[in-house]
Amino acid sequence: MGNTITLAKGYTDLLDIVYKQASVTADLTSDSSMMRAGANVGEILYPQISVTGLGDYDRNSGYTDGAVDVKWKSAEFNYDRGTKISVDVMDNQETFNIAFGKASAELIRTKVAPEADAFTFAKLAGIEGISKGTAATFAGAIEFLAALLDAKNKMDEDEVPEEGRILYATPTLVNGLLALDTTKSKEVFNSFAVTKKVPQSRFYTAIDLLDGKTSGEELGHYQKSATGKDINFMIVHKPAIIKFDKHTASDIIPASINTYSDSDIIKYRKYGLVDAYKNKLAGIYLSHKE
Repeated sequence: MGNTITLAKGYTDLLDIVYKQASVTADLTSDSSMMRAGANVGEILYPQISVTGLGDYDRNSGYTDGAVDVKWKSAEFNYDRGTKISVDVMDNQETFNIAFGKASAELIRTKVAPEADAFTFAKLAGIEGISKGTAATFAGAIEFLAALLDAKNKMDEDEVPEEGRILYATPTLVNGLLALDTTKSKEVFNSFAVTKKVPQSRFYTAIDLLDGKTSGEELGHYQKSATGKDINFMIVHKPAIIKFDKHTASDIIPASINTYSDSDIIKYRKYGLVDAYKNKLAGIYLSHKE
């Protein structure tokens, strides 16, 4: 799809930008030292560790023999997205270098970050075996607070450590709970390591990644899937998550070495994985609307 650039008037040096916040799931990125290359190029291996329990101690023979079982599980990379943006040198000059100078930042802020968040939440929501609340559209903060307490109780009973739990919820729900300003609401918020507001436009149980090529998908990016539900909130225990970027490329090709056109080019590609450890699925709790 061609660029759409409106030429700036000579007396204007202001930039009209889109309101978008940075990624809210960047803090879920896994420790890459815990990953190793798989037998196939498109997969990684991660360790799953279990130990045997206590046995009776015998005063004659001593301790019972225990064991540590370390298994390497494989996971296939499930995210491979990219784009190439060309800006004609004259278009750039006539917009006072704004077109190219700001394009890369706009790409990351308005497209890459929102899509990475939406993909992360949708992938985690679709994993079989995670904990889920009853589908509901909360009438107000009181119902949201009750649902949060149910979620907290469930994770506590499943022995998910409180340390490292992150609460993701829509701004409407978080702001409503903050407005209550009660001892109970404060205690609930304080029980999470971090609370993040997630715009509803990034918060779905399923999304479609648009390919940027076929009819109706020329603009790329993502959209809510026909089967997707709006997410109310999600609680994630970070150690339960595998979120790993194997390859991220962001390059600039100046027009002087572009053999195809008199344009500066921005290239961006991200290749990675979002998944969860199979023995830690209790570390993810999902609440979505009906």
